[in-house]
Amino acid sequence: MSESKTRTMQEWLDAYGVSHQNPLNKKIHWICVPLIFLSIVGLLWSIPKPWNVDYLWLNFATIAVIPVFLFYARLSFPLTIGMMLWCCFCFLFCNFYNQFIEFPLWQTSIIVFILAWIGQFYGHKIEGVKPSFFEDLQFLMIGPAWLMSFIYNRLGIRY
Repeated sequence: MSESKTRTMQEWLDAYGVSHQNPLNKKIHWICVPLIFLSIVGLLWSIPKPWNVDYLWLNFATIAVIPVFLFYARLSFPLTIGMMLWCCFCFLFCNFYNQFIEFPLWQTSIIVFILAWIGQFYGHKIEGVKPSFFEDLQFLMIGPAWLMSFIYNRLGIRY
């Protein structure tokens, strides 16, 4: 079994934190990581459903959250709850957006996704270190949990 599969959540968070020491890079991440996550949910939400039954919440975004849930659940059940609450917020946002905004969600999601990644790479240029996901793609899932861990620490919630 490889080292990446045996890491604990705290080991993942610590490893991610190594390349996120610069205060400006951290601030950029607090903006860009949630926007990237939300934009991916928005893109998945926008994919037309191939099934005829019109269940509002059954779409590619809600289906995609299943492996996300499993990824986090194997590392930290408390953080899984926070991340699932974040997913629910993203779903509510996408539903609200589709009901009240005329500009297509998928187009907004692409624009936000590109701009947020530009911000991320700028933050890492300031940091002077490549993004963690260049080492292991699983870090793409750790970034949002890393931010959630700060919220948990602030609230005194153990993870």
